[in-house]
Amino acid sequence: MNYKTENRICQNCKQDFVIEPDDFGFYEKIKVPPPTFCPWCRRIRRFTWRNERTLYRRTCDLCNKNIIAMYNVDVPFPVYCRECWFGDAWDPLSHGREYDFSRNFFEQYKELQDVVPRLALWQRNAINSDYANMATDSRSVYLSYSVTKESENIFYSKNVDGSKDIVDSLNIISGSEILYENVEGQGNYNCQYLFSSKNCLDSYYLVDCINCSNCFLSYNLRNKKFCIKNTQYTKNEYFKELEKFNLKSRASRNFLQEEFSDIKKKAIYRFTNITQSVNATGDRLLNVKNCKNCFEIYNVENARYCYRGYNYKDSMDFDYGKDSELLYEYITGALDNFNVKFTHNAISSVRDADYTDSCRNCSNILGCISLRSIEYAIFNKKYSKEDFKNIRQKIIQQMKDIPFIDKIGIKYNYGEFFPIELSPWSYNETLAQELAPLTREEVQKRGYAWRNPEQRNFEITITADEIPDDLDEVDENILNEVLGCEHKGICTHQCTEAFRITNYELNFYKKHQIPLPILCPNCRYYERCKIMPELKLYHRDCMCGSTGSSQATTEHFHGKGKCKVEFETTYAPERPEIVYCEKCYQQEVY
Repeated sequence: MNYKTENRICQNCKQDFVIEPDDFGFYEKIKVPPPTFCPWCRRIRRFTWRNERTLYRRTCDLCNKNIIAMYNVDVPFPVYCRECWFGDAWDPLSHGREYDFSRNFFEQYKELQDVVPRLALWQRNAINSDYANMATDSRSVYLSYSVTKESENIFYSKNVDGSKDIVDSLNIISGSEILYENVEGQGNYNCQYLFSSKNCLDSYYLVDCINCSNCFLSYNLRNKKFCIKNTQYTKNEYFKELEKFNLKSRASRNFLQEEFSDIKKKAIYRFTNITQSVNATGDRLLNVKNCKNCFEIYNVENARYCYRGYNYKDSMDFDYGKDSELLYEYITGALDNFNVKFTHNAISSVRDADYTDSCRNCSNILGCISLRSIEYAIFNKKYSKEDFKNIRQKIIQQMKDIPFIDKIGIKYNYGEFFPIELSPWSYNETLAQELAPLTREEVQKRGYAWRNPEQRNFEITITADEIPDDLDEVDENILNEVLGCEHKGICTHQCTEAFRITNYELNFYKKHQIPLPILCPNCRYYERCKIMPELKLYHRDCMCGSTGSSQATTEHFHGKGKCKVEFETTYAPERPEIVYCEKCYQQEVY
């Protein structure tokens, strides 16, 4: 069928968006209607169904063990520890119910949602990681999120794949090791404060450097050794200069941070970080083909509007998963799934499913929660194959005839992801608050839930200004102290106001000459996030030759004057970075 590009108006933000012929082809393939939300609003809606960082102490509702959970004690459904939820002491089918065709689908789903037990923390094959959420096939993960591929010793970090000994870092992949405060890194070893750098060794404070070792406060370097501020030194000279910096002192580090800020302003940024890819738009893409408006994905083919995943194909609006095919409007933890739509957390081996949550090893299910090894089920009730198909088609038609209408009048027919109102988390507990932050008043005006911070009963024993400046002044007694965060809760970072230092953390700081932090893990995380551009594309032109940009050191393909190449980039026009097109970047940097 020959489809045509169509302009639509988003039901949520009222802005125009485009549905392209390839999009229509995908919707026809999986038998769903076109969306009524634009790609940005669809992503925000999915992100309201993923809580990573807001964790609570509570008890398991089955064994009464004290646990850490991503669900507050106020949620209506039971919350089980990992051993109980994966165990056989309860039966998800016991909550099954008949579908009532006189009532709306989502109203009935909410009633099922309120009674079926849920897993306290999302983990799959995670060892020694009681304080980790969204962790899989890894060990010793602590207050870190989206950690995969046999990572080990990951502290206060996010989006880490196949790496070890990573502290306070973001978006790290492919065999990185011994990193502190790295953002967007691949294959780095023993490095601190690197941004968008690859295969670097024993280096500090670098921006966009590749295959460098023993480099310091530099940018846009390639295959260099012993450089400081982009100036070449001999090996002996380099280490003599390095001794002048007291890296164990926070005051010295603060001075270096100011210089690092200047370095970031001088660096030239490639308009997008796309490597070994064909026909791709977005950012932070590696080895992808035919991918549009995607971010943080690798080894992927035929994807659109996707984020944070690898080794999958033929999917749209899919966030967080791997090794799957034909996924649409899906978020969190896919593994070996096929043809799964409008779903939160199909843990593994789910096929031909719609509107499910926390199911595994299931096929042909609709509106089910926490099922395991079941096929042909609706609302946790098992049917024959023939009855399932007949009832499913009737429900889909009924969802079209009787839509759910939320508190601000948005309609949810078959083909829309779960309404935000049904999310088990408040808006400000979820990734949506990071992607599209709202005030409490704005959230409540839209009919979403908001959760005020819990009252904390800790006693701070060392305030931020009392934390020793020099690491040499710190001993093991610090492990018994409660440290005060410098922000004191007066910020928008979900500040915990206080924090502790773990034994692993202290040993890491001592070994690598890192002064103690004075911000809590949440505030440190949000400071890192400021560095990253948005998950959104902006139409811009190359800044080479523009007033205020760095002057080219060689004559580029466009000759003298301003480059006229246009592109799509995640760097918003108001950001301070100097952004070049591919040709100007390569001529200047390589």
